[in-house]
Amino acid sequence: MHVGILTGGGDCPGLNAVIRAVTLALINECGARVTGIRRGFLGLLKREVSMLDKPAVAGILAQGGTILGTHNRCDPFHYFGAAGADVSDQALAYARELGLDALVAIGGDGTMAIAHKLSLLGLPVVGVPKTIDNDLCHNDRSFGFDSAVAVVAEALDRLETTARSHGRVMIAETMGRYAGWIALEGGMAGAADVILLPEQPYQLEAVVQRCREREAIEGYTLICIAEGAFADGGDLTVAQTIADSPDPLRLGGVGAVLAHQLTPLLQSEVRATLLGHVQRGGSPTPFDRVLATRFGWHAAELVQTGGFGRMVALQGDRVTSVGLELVAGRNRPIPAGHGMLAAARGLGVSLGV
Repeated sequence: MHVGILTGGGDCPGLNAVIRAVTLALINECGARVTGIRRGFLGLLKREVSMLDKPAVAGILAQGGTILGTHNRCDPFHYFGAAGADVSDQALAYARELGLDALVAIGGDGTMAIAHKLSLLGLPVVGVPKTIDNDLCHNDRSFGFDSAVAVVAEALDRLETTARSHGRVMIAETMGRYAGWIALEGGMAGAADVILLPEQPYQLEAVVQRCREREAIEGYTLICIAEGAFADGGDLTVAQTIADSPDPLRLGGVGAVLAHQLTPLLQSEVRATLLGHVQRGGSPTPFDRVLATRFGWHAAELVQTGGFGRMVALQGDRVTSVGLELVAGRNRPIPAGHGMLAAARGLGVSLGV
């Protein structure tokens, strides 16, 4: 058996743990030959591969990023290098030339959408969910998310001390695209006084009221805002538009927008911090190392049993799999009735409404 592995979309902690687990499980359990496809689906078009054996994956469990490299703009069905042309036939032809019996694609909703299309064209594919945003459908938790939350929590811990020292309103802006999972869990872990999410447009008056209450009693306020959050009646804050990308809008800067809105309405000085890509970097937490390893082993089992056209998923405490068609191009926002929202409200955290 000859199996290819690629990592698509943005990088995150835990990717190397999946690569390691898939490789070791396939070699140990069925003597498979494993090939790494470099830079995501671009490697199938640029013919960039490398052998993966036990020495190649030794010592990578704790490393952040991906030893295979990744690419968040290469969709073979709308190739940015050919004015949006469909060059999927070239990717499939190279997969056949390599003699791949299966492909393990590790990525988010965009990667799963491409994997699903390739699967429909006859390439045996198994998906592994990867996103720090934790927004893939039918999957309760993605590896990389816990590591990102840990970064946000530490940042809020640090911002809290300077906020208290200077009597400031400190705003931390997180990643997450159109879902607020990172801001919600990171904000809870970092004891934020205000948490603003894409799922619920915030009322500026409510945020001002909470800050004024804190000015009078505590003297400072800590705000955690997701990059996809926006004021009621307002729009998303777009940092950049990349026309030839599968996800053309790059969100960012809403923390600075909120600081600008709050400054004339408060006595306190207001400062905003954009956490940005530090949330993607560094070593995975122990939780993410274990989850990524579980995902990788289960993906190898699906390959060996012919469970193609499916994505590994965590549901409750059980690792299972779901059809790629159920997750391709879809995301999972925070449900309105989620228990953590109720917990936040019960603790006195303002959600901006």
